[in-house]
Amino acid sequence: MLACTYKNHGLFELVEKSKPQLLDAKDAIVRVTMSSICTSDIHIKHGFVPKAVSGITVGHEMVGIVEELGSEVANFKVGDRVTVNVETFCGECFFCKHGYVNNCTDKNGGWALGCRIDGAQAEYVRVPFANQGLNKIPDTVSDEQALFVGDILATGFWAARISEIKQEDTVLIIGAGPTGICTLLCVILKNPRKIIVCEKDKTRREFVKRHYPDVIVTEPETCLDVVNQESEHGGADVVLEVAGSEETFELAWKAARANAIVTVVALYDKPMVLPLPEMYGKNLIFKTGGVDGCDCEEILSLIEQGKIDTTPLITHKYPLKDIEKAYEVFENKLENVIKIAICLP
Repeated sequence: MLACTYKNHGLFELVEKSKPQLLDAKDAIVRVTMSSICTSDIHIKHGFVPKAVSGITVGHEMVGIVEELGSEVANFKVGDRVTVNVETFCGECFFCKHGYVNNCTDKNGGWALGCRIDGAQAEYVRVPFANQGLNKIPDTVSDEQALFVGDILATGFWAARISEIKQEDTVLIIGAGPTGICTLLCVILKNPRKIIVCEKDKTRREFVKRHYPDVIVTEPETCLDVVNQESEHGGADVVLEVAGSEETFELAWKAARANAIVTVVALYDKPMVLPLPEMYGKNLIFKTGGVDGCDCEEILSLIEQGKIDTTPLITHKYPLKDIEKAYEVFENKLENVIKIAICLP
């Protein structure tokens, strides 16, 4: 089968690999029908993910059809259309039982697919712990609608959930890339008083304005002024940082009011510094970490009800054989791209 493979620093290559086999009674083999390119894949390519293994098939955002099942997989049958969770989790350890599945203590726990074991930018993928790692797609939900459930939409849902958003709040989201927009969609479900999105890229700002007209849109240079104008207590009640740069990290805590919650959703490529003397007296609460992707069934239900729609994010589609071109377009922003889907026959 064809598989997009991490060869070495700076190089992905489309190569022929053997179809994956069941290695454990809890495994499933899924025939991939659609996957996507994620910024985290770019991080792997350029060496910002130390745990990534050379030679692995990349890709961790996917939907497909169950092809084979291990003897201990009880919740699915061959032929089911499914989403695949970005995280592998056993469901039995301390962290899994408390809903912190990103911290699963199994050797394959956490982000394994497309990082430490073969992922989804291929014709087939092996999914460990399939009882937890798969979710059946409702018949009325398309592959396109379900594509982001296991990763960036789960991330946005997790971020909105832990941010303790109240209806009287002014919420600032920094970053309007694909994960930022998924976060926005999940924040909208909380019905806060005002939502402000800060984004430096003009194309992305226009995308938000076009699709979500009730959202206040600004850019980094004017963000603090806009937040102060739209807030009642000297800053945003909740800030979600989804951009992942030194400048946006600084903007996040500066835009927050005293005693606010700052939720760090972004994945950084270098350490950030907390300037505690400057923050003294703001009494901020920081919430950080990777997505705990254990809400996928609820997210699929919300999609089925028409309360979440991520299909506008898919601006480009490519067949697997053209994935190298797709990466060039995505990484270098050669076109007005938000998210690229890789479609398989």
